[in-house]
Amino acid sequence: MGVYDRLSDDLLQAMRDKNKVRLSVLRMVKAAVRNAEIDSHRTLSDEEVLGVFKKEVKQRKDTLASVAGTDRTDVVQEVEAELAILQEYLPAELSPTEIEAIVAEVVRETGATSKADMGKVMPLVMSKTAGRADGRTVSKIVQDSLSS
Repeated sequence: MGVYDRLSDDLLQAMRDKNKVRLSVLRMVKAAVRNAEIDSHRTLSDEEVLGVFKKEVKQRKDTLASVAGTDRTDVVQEVEAELAILQEYLPAELSPTEIEAIVAEVVRETGATSKADMGKVMPLVMSKTAGRADGRTVSKIVQDSLSS
């Protein structure tokens, strides 16, 4: 079953269960997927649908960062609930240790020795992590690896 089909099935189940938060989040994602399909004039692949999910997750994380330290616990709780629902659809994140291992392997393969070689290393690491790691985290680990 494709990601879009799973999204549709889960949306129907959320309607049956009368789960308002889940229903709202899934409707929003389905609308975002449809808008992306309209913009591209074609049906999105599973990878592209996951890209929509990643974009929505990033927006929620940015919202959490912007309300951090404020008295908006209601917003924080709502966004965290939405984030939990969205992350169910994404592949499991790699741990920093796993990312470090991938970075070390790519550094050995490319022969990178300094931060100037970051342009060689980053694309390869990002292709190997394939959406299972945040770009900022990967960048920081690559920088740390190349500076030591």
